[in-house]
Amino acid sequence: MNAHTRPMIRRDRASAALGLRIEVDDPGEAAVSMVVRDDMLNGFAITHGGIVFALADTAFALACNEDERVTVAAGADISFLKSTTVGQTLTAHASRRVVRGRTGIYDVTVVDEAGDVVAEFRGRSLTTDRPQAG
Repeated sequence: MNAHTRPMIRRDRASAALGLRIEVDDPGEAAVSMVVRDDMLNGFAITHGGIVFALADTAFALACNEDERVTVAAGADISFLKSTTVGQTLTAHASRRVVRGRTGIYDVTVVDEAGDVVAEFRGRSLTTDRPQAG
C-alpha cells in the first residue's frame, strides 16, 4: 500500500495480515492481489476458501466505497472454480454492475498468475449515511 491509499484500507488490519496489495482503486473498480503463503493452505494443501473470499471481499470493499459515505456488504456469494496452492499469485478484479439508491451489485473475478479463473464472487452493498473517517 502506498501513501495515496485510502484511510479505510490503511486501517484494514486483516488485509495487511494477508499481505494484500492494491493494484487498482477507482470508483466502481478495484484490483487486489496476493501471493499464497503456506499458512493460507487448508488440510488438502490448497488455498483455503476463506482466504480467497477475503481477497475478493477486499476488492469489493474498495470498488463499492465510491464516495464519502461508508458502504458495507449486505451479502456476498462465491463460486470456487479452480484450486491454487503456495507460491501462486491471485488477483481479484472488482467492478460495479449496478447501483440503485443505497444498494449496489458488484462482481469480482479472482484469477491466478496464468489468468485462469479461480473464483467468481458477487457482492451486494448497502451505502450508509455514515461519513468515512479521514
